[in-house]
Amino acid sequence: MQFIDRRDAGRRLAEALGFLRGRPGLVVLAVPRGGVVVGAEVARALKAPLDIVIARKIGAPDNPELAIGAVAPDGTAVFDDEMVQSLGISERYKQAAAEQARQEIERRLRLYRGDRPPLDVAGKTAILTDDGVATGMTTLAAIRYLRKQRPRELVLAVPVGPPDTVAMLSREVDRAVVLYMPEVFWAVGAFYQRFEQTSDEEVVALLRETAEAPRA
Repeated sequence: MQFIDRRDAGRRLAEALGFLRGRPGLVVLAVPRGGVVVGAEVARALKAPLDIVIARKIGAPDNPELAIGAVAPDGTAVFDDEMVQSLGISERYKQAAAEQARQEIERRLRLYRGDRPPLDVAGKTAILTDDGVATGMTTLAAIRYLRKQRPRELVLAVPVGPPDTVAMLSREVDRAVVLYMPEVFWAVGAFYQRFEQTSDEEVVALLRETAEAPRA
């Protein structure tokens, strides 16, 4: 399976989530930046409000692209303990990297939300979406952050992800909706015909548009 672009993936995901249409207290939370494009399509189709949840990857000391963990807005951090141990990464490094990531999350939240307050998810059905998952570390941090806010139900909805990652994340949510789980998985972008980087400006515009859209 291959998606044309993130909007196409979002529309297909919205179809798979059709069983939630009309449910009271439904909210969509997207992971910036690309996930907001997907989330906006889901929010429009389900006539639900859209907000963001940001989790930042924590990279290895000598290889920032190698994810050893991730952190959520409140400082909730998750680590791949096996990788941390094999690389001999210190507790001091983990704490410093997590704090740096948390500060960057705060900056991005101000940029994307402006003065709008975050959506209240307590007691609601929250759909967490992105344009795909790979290792799942940032998604796991986002899930555990949202769990602390006590939603009635937490649904993970993504277009694509490897089976082992999906299985791990499924244990953390009430329901997972994943359109494609290829056994051979290289990168999320490999399953899109067009996978251009989403700009900060596009994220801001989509959030403003969905915030102003009429609700059913």
